[in-house]
Amino acid sequence: MTNPLNPLSTEFVSLPELEELARECMPAMAYEYVASGAADEITIRWNREAYDRISLRQRVLVGVEQPSTTVTMLGTTLPFPFLLAPVGYQKVLHPDGEIATAKGAGAAGAAWVVSSASNTSLEEIAEAASAPLWFQLYLQSDREFTKDVVDRAATAGYRALCLTVDTPVLGARNRQTRSRFQLPPGVDTPHLSDIRKPGRSILNPTRVVPSWKDVEWLRSITKLPLVLKGILDGSDAQHAIASGADGVLVSNHGGRNLDTVRASIDVLPEIVAAVDSRVPVLVDGGIRRGTDVLKALARGATAVLLGRPYCYALALGGAAGVERAIEILRTELEMAMILSGRESLAAIDGSLLA
Repeated sequence: MTNPLNPLSTEFVSLPELEELARECMPAMAYEYVASGAADEITIRWNREAYDRISLRQRVLVGVEQPSTTVTMLGTTLPFPFLLAPVGYQKVLHPDGEIATAKGAGAAGAAWVVSSASNTSLEEIAEAASAPLWFQLYLQSDREFTKDVVDRAATAGYRALCLTVDTPVLGARNRQTRSRFQLPPGVDTPHLSDIRKPGRSILNPTRVVPSWKDVEWLRSITKLPLVLKGILDGSDAQHAIASGADGVLVSNHGGRNLDTVRASIDVLPEIVAAVDSRVPVLVDGGIRRGTDVLKALARGATAVLLGRPYCYALALGGAAGVERAIEILRTELEMAMILSGRESLAAIDGSLLA
């Protein structure tokens, strides 16, 4: 399935080129929604530049031919150590929205964290999916509504919950605001109760300001593994585990909330040290190459999440675009492991970094 604006939309060869290709064919409002960040977008820049500053050691004559990229996390074995990050409003990006992402991720074998700001019901997404799904959650003022969504996710076969904890309010998303972002007529967000109430904007929905007690409440109502997304401080990582989290996701929300916070990959070692192997540590922000995945793993991540690139691929080529983006990243990771002499993820550690 290709975008009629660009019949060659699945012939890209790398993830970095996707943004410019997408800019050429996406409506300006949709492009700004994906590409933009908070305020002066310094953190967005740092997310990428931080990976560029990290250098690798190369080992030769090690004899690695086919590296193993499988990882087991939260009771699920994944074929490679990256997942698709939660991104809402995907029908703004492609007519098939989340269904296309589910099909593309499934064809490539990638787990996907479905956003609670999806335009498609979690049940419909689960029906279209053939790879593991997690569900990303915002705590809302109506606890019964939240509990119902959590129960539905469990019933539909989602493997874990990913609670976003870094967004009590949206950041100063100037570019997104100037683009006058809005959902197309008839497109809803069935898992967000607050934004459907009169007078509430989709750009600034009224949600409960979460506390650690809310995390404990969420832990008490579900048996699904719980990952907290948005951890940027070692003390918060320790508090997350004490509150019942089964994993933490080091994330600055793709630079979309508090501008000038550190790059996620720069924060990662602090969180890994604080967690001390008790739970998986994931990281997102700035991933564009297989070498980026390798660097994150070498700094202690269990897995990484891919965000903007797969959104551009979705806009360009629907399910086929998403599948191709995943396959490119997986191939690049395998190449990087062979060239650095690492036969498995267990063999990737800090000695890989120069």
